[in-house]
Amino acid sequence: MTGPLVPFREIVLKVHSRCDLACDHCYVYEHADQSWRTRPRAISDEAISRTALRLAEHAEKHALPSVSVILHGGEPLLAGPDRLRRVCEELTRTLAPRTALDLRIHTNGLQLGPRYLDLFDEYGVRVGISLDGDKAANDRHRRFADGRSSHSLVLRAVALLHQDRYRHLDLGLLCTIDVANDPVAVYEALAALEPPRIDFLLPHATWEDPPPRPDGSPTAYADWILAVFDRWNDEGRPMPVRIFDSVLSTLSGGPSLTESLGLAPTDLVVVETDGTLEQVDSLKSAYEGAAATGFDVFRHSLDEVAAHPGVRVRQLGLAGVGDTCRRCPVVRSCGGGLYTHRYRADSGFGNPSVYCTDLEALIRGIEDRTAAQTASPAVTDPAALAADQHDLTRVLLAELHSELAGRGGEPWAEAWELAGAVERRSDGLDEVLAHPYTRTWLLDCLDALREDRATAPGLARQLSRYVAAAAVRGRVDTAVRVAPAGGTLHLPTLGALSLGGARGPAEVRATGDGFLVRTGSAEQRVERLDEESPGWRPVRRPAAGRALDDLDPYRDRFPAPATGRLTAGAAAEWSGRLDGAWRLLRGAVPDQAAEAAAHLTTLTPLSGTAPGVGRHGYGALGLPLRGDAGTLARALLRGFRRAKLRALLDVTDLYAQDGAWSHPAPWQEAPVPVSALLAGAYERTGLAAYEPGRVPYADQAERALDRLEGAAELTVSGKVLVAALRKELLRSRQCRSRSVRHAGPGMTEKHR
Repeated sequence: MTGPLVPFREIVLKVHSRCDLACDHCYVYEHADQSWRTRPRAISDEAISRTALRLAEHAEKHALPSVSVILHGGEPLLAGPDRLRRVCEELTRTLAPRTALDLRIHTNGLQLGPRYLDLFDEYGVRVGISLDGDKAANDRHRRFADGRSSHSLVLRAVALLHQDRYRHLDLGLLCTIDVANDPVAVYEALAALEPPRIDFLLPHATWEDPPPRPDGSPTAYADWILAVFDRWNDEGRPMPVRIFDSVLSTLSGGPSLTESLGLAPTDLVVVETDGTLEQVDSLKSAYEGAAATGFDVFRHSLDEVAAHPGVRVRQLGLAGVGDTCRRCPVVRSCGGGLYTHRYRADSGFGNPSVYCTDLEALIRGIEDRTAAQTASPAVTDPAALAADQHDLTRVLLAELHSELAGRGGEPWAEAWELAGAVERRSDGLDEVLAHPYTRTWLLDCLDALREDRATAPGLARQLSRYVAAAAVRGRVDTAVRVAPAGGTLHLPTLGALSLGGARGPAEVRATGDGFLVRTGSAEQRVERLDEESPGWRPVRRPAAGRALDDLDPYRDRFPAPATGRLTAGAAAEWSGRLDGAWRLLRGAVPDQAAEAAAHLTTLTPLSGTAPGVGRHGYGALGLPLRGDAGTLARALLRGFRRAKLRALLDVTDLYAQDGAWSHPAPWQEAPVPVSALLAGAYERTGLAAYEPGRVPYADQAERALDRLEGAAELTVSGKVLVAALRKELLRSRQCRSRSVRHAGPGMTEKHR
């Protein structure tokens, strides 16, 4: 088995091996493995102390910040209050010096009373109760051996747990699904109890002992769960439901929240009442001894169990599922289903889940119902993308303030306070924060802090330059102290002022259309921001308000080097070619040109031949200094597509587990990860409309989109983006078709 060993963060501790109910769907007593018959009824003192010691050693070795211990059975309350107190005392005493302990108990609730709950309150043991719904649903399986109902006793336990003094211990309700029960009635009965969480569980089954399907439907369980989802969703999702939260999380690129779904590695081990160490005990549904490891707490460490092949295969993520599952578009959400449910006698666990059709229908059903609400608006709304980008910059600034934690000293504190004052009196701070290279400075600062570089506080204190620029832009009459670098004062978005031989701190103050700088007893005045004057080099804005920024210290993060300051003639000449490029784009792809013009705020000349995006905020683009209008038009369009996709990836997850799969790319021989396939499709979709005859962009884009539609890595937002690209490609083909018809015979793409 490859991959690092995954430490156990959760132990299921069997404190009693018998039960006071005779549930006919119980995997412990009613399924293939009957090893419970030979085990002690209650866990011994020695097994308790050795378990605590093994877990403490494991937590210390792997520096685990916390571990969970779930007291289980059988019915764990049958161990009695004294035995449970012994368990809690020993675990707390042994583990408290090494890690945080999360104690839980899963019970049918029949024995639950104040004596138990007072004990659980003392040790912080949270309580989960099993209940299958209303009386009719619960009595279908959860009965006493003589057939009596357990429903009223469970409700009594829930009511007791919900008393004010115990409510903080409530972990929620666990419900095993039976499709013969009415799903809405089951949900409403559980919801009426106002639990903090509901956990719906598929009944344990394998290909050898498949789940009952009364109507023969291959999606009976999905249909049942989706009926619950619809009611839960319509009611505003009044409490977390683990299976729904997990699917919604993975659809958005997040982690799975349950062992039953997703590709997260298992981190759970079971300790039986005799100290035997076993794998997850749902495996008892597969065959006799399926959960066995051959290890116990008396002779073996938890690392030895973690290295067991049966455990390791459930820690391999995608590599741990069969070929059929690996190729399935929903595998990132379902993870092949619970490991136990894959078992078939002739092929072991290398199969899809016995609930495969249900899981696919469930995931697709939830996705269909929620895509419009869960997909990021930024994917289809350029204004939402711009707003999200601005919010991201503000979040990064707040993170910088938090992570500095006072290390910026008085200069930072003063600049931070002034930033608030400027913001209250003008829009200047918003304008400076919207500058793409402000993002670059913030990211550099955060990197330096997280790498504990000595230069980090000084880098962060450059905030004063941004505040000074904001005050000048907003004409806020306040003095801002800054520390110029190398005798030059750079004011982001505005320009650079040479201070001559002056050294030390400078004071900047807005004055009408310009600003005043004092360094010691010397003064320099810039009368107009947009005009060169002695020592002052402004950021040029030659066309439509876009900045030609060849000054900002943070502009040089593109793949190709940025040029130095252009002469006035070179800047005018480059701007003229750019104007020609914009005209070409507006004539050929007016929609793309309009969006690019609205959001590309800052253009920087590069010494290379290709456009660059770099590590900047949305709105910056590096363009080659050389090249005619046609060359620059292609670079503008290509660069804008790249910049926009990067901006989307900044604010939303379009895919997850990039690199887990490889995909054929229509433009090269070697397969690529989903990130490269999406980037290529995104760029080519835009270029197909501008240059339909130059390269087969449209054909390449369409083939890439075909691949992407079946990619397991895509999130809901990613799928919405692919659908939007498909529509964009169709529109460009329709426009080209109309253009060809109107052009008349003999007109070629080149002539047009």
